[in-house]
Amino acid sequence: MSQPILFLKNASIFQRENLILSDVSLTVEKGEFVYLIGKTGTGKSSFMKTLYGDLPLTKGEGSIVGYDLSTLKEKDIPFLRRKLGIVFQDFNLLNDRTVNGNLLFVLTATGWKDKNKMEDKINHVLGKVGMKTKAFKYPYQLSGGEQQRVVIARALLNDPELILADEPTGNLDPQTSVEVMEVLQEINKNGNTILMATHDYALLLKYPSKTLKCEDSQVFEVVQKTI
Repeated sequence: MSQPILFLKNASIFQRENLILSDVSLTVEKGEFVYLIGKTGTGKSSFMKTLYGDLPLTKGEGSIVGYDLSTLKEKDIPFLRRKLGIVFQDFNLLNDRTVNGNLLFVLTATGWKDKNKMEDKINHVLGKVGMKTKAFKYPYQLSGGEQQRVVIARALLNDPELILADEPTGNLDPQTSVEVMEVLQEINKNGNTILMATHDYALLLKYPSKTLKCEDSQVFEVVQKTI
């Protein structure tokens, strides 16, 4: 049986000395689409930060895309993040570069050298999110939904084994949220594993899937009818 993409066993998550989540045990298998829900302040962001190496896992066991979180060294974090696609609520696009320039910047920073392969890759990921025709626009010339599509394209550049989406529709209106969600659903159907933190319960009802909940310092799976 293949190793899960994400595995935690009796893991406790701290912010400095403060215990945020305790005794977390869960698995995410390749190809799953998993929601992470919970009220503000229940630990969703701390959970996500632990997964991409921003917070150390100091208690319990954990692995993600083949990296042991309990022994993760600082020098390994950039390599871990190349195997993850990270989508934030805030787009964090470089406003002085076009869409194409933003994606080129990431490829250069992650060691790509061949210009033709880089252009092919950029065309490929922009095609996946329906943004091929906007490659030479600047971020400020795009709507919020279009910017988030570019962010998703950016997350796909290095063929990540897992996409971590932290409130990807948090700054978007309901209609645009659905459009972005359709993009994520399509990417998931094509084989990408996605873990998405969200407050938007309407999306959960429209696109039901496995759901984890942060509550009372715990993370546990819930049946959507009980949310």
